[in-house]
Amino acid sequence: MSTPFNIAVAAYGNVSKLASEQPAAHVLPVAGEVPGAGGDFGQLLSQQLEGISAVGKVSDQVSLDMVNGNANVVDVVTALAETEVAMETMVTVRDRVISAYEEIMRMPI
Repeated sequence: MSTPFNIAVAAYGNVSKLASEQPAAHVLPVAGEVPGAGGDFGQLLSQQLEGISAVGKVSDQVSLDMVNGNANVVDVVTALAETEVAMETMVTVRDRVISAYEEIMRMPI
């Protein structure tokens, strides 16, 4: 039986693997620049997956630091909240992409 920690580690590993399979492009849009204008949507998603993976790893590290007595509860709660928001955002984006795909498939040719 897997513990929640093992499940989280496996999930972060899967996200890291997905992100590493995409070509690396760590260029963030400049202020005033239209994101996606001439950019690659796959690269944008890859960057977001890498960001979520990084946030999750920080959250895990802060949790381990607390277990070892090197962090306080506020830091852990903050890190977990940031991870939760990042995951919820990614799920929302995924749902919107699926919805857009379904809408395109319903369009008459």
